[in-house]
Amino acid sequence: MCIMRCRRNHLVQDALNEIARQRPRDLFKPLRVHFIGEDGIDAGGVKKEFFQLLVTELLCPDYGMLVFQPESRTYWFNAGSLEAEDAFMLVGLVLGLAIYNAVLLDFPLPLALYRKLLGQPAGLRDLADMDPTLGKSLRQLLDYDGPGSVEDTFCLNFEAGVPGIGEPISLALRGDGSEAVTEDNRRAYVDAYIDCVLNSSIHKQFEAFARGFMMLCGGPAIHLFSATELERLVCGTPLLDFAALQRNARYEGGYSSGHQAVQWLWSIVRELDGEEARRFLKFFTGSDRAPIGGLGNLRCVIQRDGADSPKLPTSHTCFNTLLLPAYRSRRIMAARLRLAIMNSEGFGLE
Repeated sequence: MCIMRCRRNHLVQDALNEIARQRPRDLFKPLRVHFIGEDGIDAGGVKKEFFQLLVTELLCPDYGMLVFQPESRTYWFNAGSLEAEDAFMLVGLVLGLAIYNAVLLDFPLPLALYRKLLGQPAGLRDLADMDPTLGKSLRQLLDYDGPGSVEDTFCLNFEAGVPGIGEPISLALRGDGSEAVTEDNRRAYVDAYIDCVLNSSIHKQFEAFARGFMMLCGGPAIHLFSATELERLVCGTPLLDFAALQRNARYEGGYSSGHQAVQWLWSIVRELDGEEARRFLKFFTGSDRAPIGGLGNLRCVIQRDGADSPKLPTSHTCFNTLLLPAYRSRRIMAARLRLAIMNSEGFGLE
């Protein structure tokens, strides 16, 4: 068993320290997390919460390690980060540990990162996926065949703006960056721009990240996956098919698929909007993503939690179990379920 003891208010530093004190082979053992000062026993739910909280901390702008790309809603390495390489290694190790322990993360990274982990070249299409506006601009430059010259029309020099906290960081692509972009050298400019953003400007950050990731997920087996499949191992799939979840649900405590309360529950779930549906799944299972293969591959349990009462539904995320009282009306069930899923945080209510 690999046991990590962390304080909630020092999560990143404690996680680094705990990982550092583990023997490398211990990281391959089942992970158990203990929050110092709390009584919770980790049967899976505490571990899920640990990863969620840690990812939230690592994505915080205060650390300045990763930059949010608003168009694609993904994160990329900050070329100007002052964080030590150990911090980037921790990010990679978090992804590797999550895969190894079958925990899905809400960690939106562009497909280019997974291509790089697999040793595959990343090109203009990957850059456009991460930054559509930039990708479109570079494509227009390559395809331009207008009346004016490339130099006069685009007025570009051999410089690139790479993602940074606040304003992009300007880097020279060739020489001092003052060379003008023309018809003859525009392909060289685009290739250099792509390489700068996806490779050279973040080389140290990515290499540290990759070392952490490969500590657990390295080896020949990783190359059996495509970049998309590797991404889904980390993040799951955002497509939520609750009909599949219903078909594979089990019932305990007096409930059955035909029980009135169960029928009400699934009809309420079908009415939830996108955000409510994600919150319901997170309340129920500890993650708002479906595993590879979809929600039909998720084993879940609906358990009767007594007769009608004022209490809210609860859950054991460790075991994907929803504890649902047999409310006397659908209206009451809908109100209390929405109240629970919109206000739950960790192992209690906000």
